[in-house]
Amino acid sequence: MKSTNPLCIDLDQPGLTGFRQFISSWLYRGNDLNLLVDPGPLSTIPHLIAELRRHGVERLDYILLTHIHIDHAGGTGALLQEFPAAKVICHPDGIRHLVAPAKLWEGSQKVLGPELAAAYGEIVAVPEGSILFEEVIGTTGVRAFLTPGHAQHHCCYLLGDLLFAGEVAGVRSVVPDGILIRPATPPRFILKIALDSVERMLALKPRRMVFAHYGMVDTAVKHLKIARDQLLLWVKGAEAVAAVPEAEREEAFFNWLQEHDKHYRNMAQLPEDIRSRERYFFGNTYRGMAEYVAGTA
Repeated sequence: MKSTNPLCIDLDQPGLTGFRQFISSWLYRGNDLNLLVDPGPLSTIPHLIAELRRHGVERLDYILLTHIHIDHAGGTGALLQEFPAAKVICHPDGIRHLVAPAKLWEGSQKVLGPELAAAYGEIVAVPEGSILFEEVIGTTGVRAFLTPGHAQHHCCYLLGDLLFAGEVAGVRSVVPDGILIRPATPPRFILKIALDSVERMLALKPRRMVFAHYGMVDTAVKHLKIARDQLLLWVKGAEAVAAVPEAEREEAFFNWLQEHDKHYRNMAQLPEDIRSRERYFFGNTYRGMAEYVAGTA
C-alpha cells in the first residue's frame, strides 16, 4: 500500500485552558481503505463526525487505538454508532475495559480529576463484536506493535514508513525554534519497559511519526532517540531531587530539567495558555518518575 500523508483532525476543547494543538485524530485514506487513529473523547465526537463528513468519509474500515485513555479512546463507542461497520483495533489488555468501561471511567476520574474527566465526557461502551487485536491488520499492510510504557495497554502502528506512535515517545508541542518533547510517564512507570518499547520502534527505522500529542514529524528516528535519552535523563533528575522536601520536590524537578534538558527548556517558547496546560500535565510525568525512583531506591 502506498503511504500518503494522513489528515490531522484537531479535537480542540475551547472550554479548557490551553487545550488546542493537543488532542487530535488522524484519518488515512488509500486504496479503498479508511483508517482512523484515536477518535478522542466523547466531548469531541460530534466535531470529529462533522469533519469526517466534510471530507467525504462515508465509511470507516478500522479505528486504531494507540491506548485506551479517555482522551484517545473515550468516544470510540459513540463513533461506532455513526460508523457501525468499523472494526476497532486495541491492545488485548484494553479490550475488556472498553467493552465494560465502568472501571476505566472511575480510573479516569481519579487520575485526571472529576472536572477534567467530566469535560472529556463519559466512556461509551464498545460492542464486544466490534473490537479485537491483530498484529497484521486485515489486508491493509498495517502492523501493530505492543509498546507498554506510557500505559500497559499501549500500541503503535506502522503503515509504510509512517509510525503512529501514540505516546511511546512522549508528548510533543509545536515551538517556533527547536524541538519540545517530554516523557509521558504517569504511574505506574517502569524504565526498562518504556525503554524497550522505544528501542523496538527505533529498530523499525520509520521516516515519519505521528505523536498522539501532537503533530507529525519527518525525522522519526531523531525524535525517538531524544525520547530514549529523555527517559534516562529525567530518571536521573528525579533521583537528584529525591532528598528535597516533598512539598518542594516537583518544583525542584522542573527547575532541574530547565537546567539539564535542552529540549524541555523550549517550553518557554509556548504561548501562555499552552504552557499552563503543559505545566499541569508535567505533574503526571513527575509522579510516575518519582514513584519509580522511590521504588528502586
